[in-house]
Amino acid sequence: MSDELLDQARAGNAAAFAALVDPHRTELQVHCYRMLGSLQDAEDALQETLLAAWVGLAGFEGRSSLRTWLYRIATHRCLNALRSASRRPIRVEAGAPAEPSGMGEVLWLQPYPDVLLDGLPDDAPGPEALSESREAISLAFVTALQLLPPTQRAVLLLRDVLGYSARESAELLGLSEDAVTSALKRARAAVRSRGALDEAPTVPLRSAAERELLDRFVAAFTAGDVDAIVALFTDDVWVRMPPLPFEYHGREAAGRFLAAIRPHRTALARMVPVRANRQPAWGEYVRDPATGGLHLVGVLVAVLSGDRIRELTHFETSVAPSLGLPRILDA
Repeated sequence: MSDELLDQARAGNAAAFAALVDPHRTELQVHCYRMLGSLQDAEDALQETLLAAWVGLAGFEGRSSLRTWLYRIATHRCLNALRSASRRPIRVEAGAPAEPSGMGEVLWLQPYPDVLLDGLPDDAPGPEALSESREAISLAFVTALQLLPPTQRAVLLLRDVLGYSARESAELLGLSEDAVTSALKRARAAVRSRGALDEAPTVPLRSAAERELLDRFVAAFTAGDVDAIVALFTDDVWVRMPPLPFEYHGREAAGRFLAAIRPHRTALARMVPVRANRQPAWGEYVRDPATGGLHLVGVLVAVLSGDRIRELTHFETSVAPSLGLPRILDA
């Protein structure tokens, strides 16, 4: 960042301001997504952050890096959003197709497209931080974050994902170092108690082994072969479907759910592969008998563990545009 560029931005030069903040835009959006669990909410928070930075740039004194200053703004915008209002109400009109194992709490969860992660700078975590960026964007980790109090959520991300020290995190949040250390201890315990970071080694991304596993799943899923699908699950698999709260845990419960919906679902004509949260995903398409075109009916994201599927999450079609999935495909 040059002083000349900063001076131009402070003078109202929009192009200079864009040159300053654009290199940080993606990582700020990912940070807001981790805080809020929703791509839509993250984009709103990002826009508020950039507006606040534009308006307040004259007050940036350079005592920290511009990146750290932007993270301070983004974090407080997310905290304000979490504290000022409850989540958008979710209307649940449908009954559970089979007796659920439990009721989910994070009904606003949305997937994060891998295409938006391209060019994301490597995190600089400390020695006790998350070992892989893949874990730090997983649906399991993002879900676990949503169940933390806002301050604990922010502290965990600043310390264990972004690698800020206790002193730096305290300054960013306006807390004491003791408060940050205490919040971090509680947040780590809560996240690990949910097993969000206990994933077994999985097959390498985009490897032949991964393709073989996913091909078997797609073949079984499009055929509606419940036994073949369940055979690909881990014993402790989770099946979820936000914004509906119903959750199914374990092979038996997942099998009951799949068997219950099988008579009522139209046979899938195509599953279009995409990637979300560093995991495989698909757009589900059925054929319109009148037009012959293919219509999107949902999005699936799978979490792999070893050579099996540990989680299967079904999302509504509203998340499709961010994943590059069209509503209608030609036959």
